[in-house]
Amino acid sequence: MASKFNRRDFIKLSAASSIALAGLNSKNAGAQEPAAKKPIRLGFVGVGDRGSYHLDVALGIEGVEVPALCDINDTYLYRAKRWVEESGQPTPRLYNKSETDFKRLCEEEDLDAVICCTSWKWHTPVCIAAMKNNKHAVSEVPIIQTIDEGWELVETYESTGKWAALALEGFGDLALLNLVQKKVLGNIIHAEGGYIHDLRLVKYDPEREPWRLQHSIDRNGNLYPDHPMSRIMPHLDINHGDRIDYLVSMSSNSTMLNEYAASVYGKSHPYATQKMAQGDYNASLIRTVQGKMITLNFDTNTPHPRGFYRLQGTKGVFFSGRGLGGDKIYIEGQSPAAHQWEPADKYLQEYEPSVLKNYNPPERKAIRGHGSSDTRTPIMWHRLIMALAENKIPDWDVYDSVTSSAISPISEMSCANKSQAVDFPDFTKGKWETRKPLEFV
Repeated sequence: MASKFNRRDFIKLSAASSIALAGLNSKNAGAQEPAAKKPIRLGFVGVGDRGSYHLDVALGIEGVEVPALCDINDTYLYRAKRWVEESGQPTPRLYNKSETDFKRLCEEEDLDAVICCTSWKWHTPVCIAAMKNNKHAVSEVPIIQTIDEGWELVETYESTGKWAALALEGFGDLALLNLVQKKVLGNIIHAEGGYIHDLRLVKYDPEREPWRLQHSIDRNGNLYPDHPMSRIMPHLDINHGDRIDYLVSMSSNSTMLNEYAASVYGKSHPYATQKMAQGDYNASLIRTVQGKMITLNFDTNTPHPRGFYRLQGTKGVFFSGRGLGGDKIYIEGQSPAAHQWEPADKYLQEYEPSVLKNYNPPERKAIRGHGSSDTRTPIMWHRLIMALAENKIPDWDVYDSVTSSAISPISEMSCANKSQAVDFPDFTKGKWETRKPLEFV
């Protein structure tokens, strides 16, 4: 069985769904199969846990070349170099002279895009360096940490034509998005979800992510909104017919990281007494111009299973949560019993879009790195390569990416001011009124 995404399969797949695969976003509607006449050349900045995952995915796609790698950790860098060579590609050029050696990579290399998987503070600088050197940029989350960085990304995109986006973030369950767009739940009025993930051990692991704990020491707000918002925003048409109007955010006190450190390292350890700014639990209430609501939760400090997602419409409600017995749905007048959940499986199967039905890449070995146990090329990686090959904007574009990540600094402003409402900037500059929702053809 093939271990790589064969070029013939890649083109065959694109031809089989030439509009559906290229038309998830109305900007791409009508696009044809990728030309695939020249390789897609990618440079990677940051090849640790998450970066190594994306690198391994890219090396499994025929027609993708990785001529350049950058990391300040030589162990990660030379492991990535070995992976590139083992894939049959030429030895990549390495950039490791300093924390800002990514600038030299962006200046010297002939690349279609730069993939950024560094610690958070470098995401915007890497993207800006790529865009100003005639390259697109794909960032891990979050793409910005300040409002000024958000405007800088938008204005650089508008002046250079080169985009920077969370293009690999995806849209959650596309079948659910299709169901929502078909008005099965009526008009959506409220979504609730969040990043609920116990990361206490990770924060105290200097080998994996030595930078993550510092954010809990220095900051207080909803610091990781992008994973849930990549699902919520399309369901509520944010930036595509609606936009975020304002936000209110509140955090609990902070005790759990110190208690955890005391139990692991001892009560006399500096971690046990280190003052933490980040509250153990944060909840942000977000209201849109059209009157929809989002309850966005953030908790990485307490013991718990992973979080849940609830989507309320005028005709019904959808609920999902890991380990809670599968996805549930209730549709008024249609579900078998009044006010009782039913399994959502049959609905998700019925509304599975062609973009998923037609996607069947060959199996491969489990993808290495911090991602998942995928044995197939993730569909968002396929769509990214298609967008680069066709010179299109990816599904999750600059405005969507910046809006999603901007929740963090705005929530910090609200928390710092006794949870006062903070107006949300319109990064689209009014374009949200005419930008069409994501489409399935």
